[in-house]
Amino acid sequence: MKKYLLSFYTFILPFLTFAQESTSEKIDSVFKDYTGWFVEAIFYEIPFSETYKIPWVLIVLIGGALFFTIYFRFINVTGFRTAVKVVRGKYEDIEKHGADTLYGDSTPNEGQDLIETLRDESVEGEVSHFQALTAALSATVGLGNIAGVAVALSIGGPGATFWMIVAGFLGMASKFAECTLGVKYRDVGEDGTVYGGPMYYLTKGLKEKGMTGFGKILAVLFAIFVIGGSFGGGNMFQANQAAAQFVKLFDLQSSNAGLYFGLFMAFLVAIVIIGGIKRIAKVTEKVVPFMAGIYVLAALIILGANFSLIDDAFALIYEGAFSGLGIAGGLVGVMIQGIRRGAFSNEAGVGSAAIAHSAVRTIYPASEGVVALLEPFVDTVVICTMTALVIVITNFDGGFMEYGVQVKEGVEITAQAFDSVIPHFSIILTIAVILFALSTMISWSYYGLQGWVFLFGKGKISDLIYKILFLFFVVVGASISLGAVIDFSDAMIFAMVVPNIIGVVILSPIINKELKKYNNAINTKHEAIEDGAEDLNEHL
Repeated sequence: MKKYLLSFYTFILPFLTFAQESTSEKIDSVFKDYTGWFVEAIFYEIPFSETYKIPWVLIVLIGGALFFTIYFRFINVTGFRTAVKVVRGKYEDIEKHGADTLYGDSTPNEGQDLIETLRDESVEGEVSHFQALTAALSATVGLGNIAGVAVALSIGGPGATFWMIVAGFLGMASKFAECTLGVKYRDVGEDGTVYGGPMYYLTKGLKEKGMTGFGKILAVLFAIFVIGGSFGGGNMFQANQAAAQFVKLFDLQSSNAGLYFGLFMAFLVAIVIIGGIKRIAKVTEKVVPFMAGIYVLAALIILGANFSLIDDAFALIYEGAFSGLGIAGGLVGVMIQGIRRGAFSNEAGVGSAAIAHSAVRTIYPASEGVVALLEPFVDTVVICTMTALVIVITNFDGGFMEYGVQVKEGVEITAQAFDSVIPHFSIILTIAVILFALSTMISWSYYGLQGWVFLFGKGKISDLIYKILFLFFVVVGASISLGAVIDFSDAMIFAMVVPNIIGVVILSPIINKELKKYNNAINTKHEAIEDGAEDLNEHL
């Protein structure tokens, strides 16, 4: 550990000196000159009305989610109860051993290589369903839920909340589809280490469809995009916003405050990511519920204190969703803002979550797909909606935000909303922002590493190079002002949508087969128990 950190700091110090001596504006300007074309291409806006335009990549994202919702017969509703049971371990026995082994099911689990991994916790995979869910949630639940919602409301008004919920609901089907494929086509190393995600199901899955070359092209593109996204939006942006909130709260005057904060964050990230997905999962399964719990509890306290106003808030949200309430662009403008924020917040369809979910311990790919659909529900339908309700209720008199006028600092607006009921909650909110940023960086480091390994090969040296680069960008992100860098990194993240959605749509019939196989296994267990067979869940 000490040798690892020493090599990191030796590598990074010369660059930090340069970053401190150079102006952020100059760095930003040079970066924009070289990457501006890519940003414009990814976020090219198709005219949707005289006032509002919608990025074409968002159309692909929502179009894919709508397709998956219909194709899988509203799995976002029908699979919800099963998802909760799976996370609670209700079907752990059949997922470890297979319904055919336990109860004589006539549907064998073809293609499941269990021989080499039986010694490693009895099944393929490295983490539990709950750990995989929290690892993925840690990358999506974050600043978007705190700052992004405020920005969406400032532009689209309360009605944007309704369309945000719609985006979250549709996104549940996208998460189910991509995460099922993530488990289906993952690679398992000799030591039990799992390598998974869109890179693998694009190559393996499309090869089965006779599209080998096309699959390889999509996989390489995705791997490049996920590495870029991990360094930018999943790293520098998080470190930058956390540092800014920390410096602002404590009114630190030192020009090196961001640098010192970045070094501290890099140290914390290094401790976790050295251990791989198992260490990441153990941290996120504690940090994510804890920080989300504090945030949700504070929101519930505010909503409880203003219980009589909740129905008025929902009425305002509903009315604004279909009327526009005078917002520029009217109904279309409100709809676009809500859907855009919801889709961007939960990352459904981006493919990133499939990387974390692919490491789960199970022999039924669809079991993790079902679990994954909970992610957009928690992230967008629950947490984003709570943030929106708090802001709407505390801003009934227009005290701190005028709808239709975009705000630049969403965190400040949310902090004001919470502070108006819970004095000095902004201090706790700052801690939450830092924890959100930390957990997001930890999970995105794993995503980027999987893309890196896919392109440059597996091995300790390859892993070390990526992790040192990742830690370097943590410090850089906290030390300089980011503009074009963030635009580029966001473009990289949402460029992932294109190869991912194309591949998942093509492989949808395979996902359907896996869902039927898992449902048959569940039904077999229920029938066996009804016939008097012993539930082996407690004995295995």
